[in-house]
Amino acid sequence: GDWDFWSDWKDRRLWVTVTPIVLVTFPAAIQAWAWERFRNPWGATVAVLALLFGEWVNRYFNFWGWTYFPINFVFPAVLVPGAILLDTFLMLSGSYLFTAIVGGMAWGLVFYPGNWPVIAPLHVPVEYNGMLMSIADIQGYNYVRTGTPEYIRMVEKGTLRTFGKDVAP
Repeated sequence: GDWDFWSDWKDRRLWVTVTPIVLVTFPAAIQAWAWERFRNPWGATVAVLALLFGEWVNRYFNFWGWTYFPINFVFPAVLVPGAILLDTFLMLSGSYLFTAIVGGMAWGLVFYPGNWPVIAPLHVPVEYNGMLMSIADIQGYNYVRTGTPEYIRMVEKGTLRTFGKDVAP
């Protein structure tokens, strides 16, 4: 969704909880199918690599090719470490229940650290027109998105407000 499209929405609270929960369904389904049919323990990794390939094609042609948004503003989430862990837990245990509980937890827990090398430069604080902001917030100011009303995304003195009226620092 939108939390994975825009780097200024990849905040520390909602993006890191919503995105892995939503994205685990397809790799888990392909993993179960590949394990049941062929006993291949790499179904989630293949599904994630195919998903990321499609996402990069989408982001390049639709966001850069049509609207000239910088790629570092619309990059997709890194999912490969979680998929490798999910496949590893299925391969070592052979149990769907163990993989769902422990592998699903590992998928969610490794999501933010796996994305941190890409996200970290965007959280650097800078002073912009007398306000303390992050680089992601400045990108949101400079590249206005017509489909994003200001009541959804409102930058206010260096903080990013999200849907729940809570300020995400």
